[in-house]
Amino acid sequence: METARHTPARRPRASDSEALRREDPRERERLSGPAMRAFLSLIERWSLSIAEAQGLLGWVSESTIHKYKSGKVGTLSYDSLTRISLCLGIFKALHTFFAEPRLADQWVKLPNSNALFGGGTPLELMVHGGIDGLYQVRRLLEARLQ
Repeated sequence: METARHTPARRPRASDSEALRREDPRERERLSGPAMRAFLSLIERWSLSIAEAQGLLGWVSESTIHKYKSGKVGTLSYDSLTRISLCLGIFKALHTFFAEPRLADQWVKLPNSNALFGGGTPLELMVHGGIDGLYQVRRLLEARLQ
């Protein structure tokens, strides 16, 4: 007769508890306003179009972007908060990597020879690659900072 193996439970990591907090509607409500204000500042710094901002947020409607710009944010979804977090992490990594703030802000729109971008711009991957594209750009920059 076989005995059942006991597999010890995986210890939660700090990122696990952060994810659980973001799933909590009260926590998402608390984070939504500041996160959106930071995102709106970022799209100005990167000189993004409404369509590019829509893509970064998972193709929300144009009217939703205008609603956010007017200060009516409400409670963002877990997906939107994750996307904003990835964008802010990319922004921070770029400003750590490049001494010149203007270059850091322009980088997402510059053609890039890295195979990840296929000769296109990082922004194209971030917008059209969905949340995976955002993760790929974030991981690339984090690896370069190591």
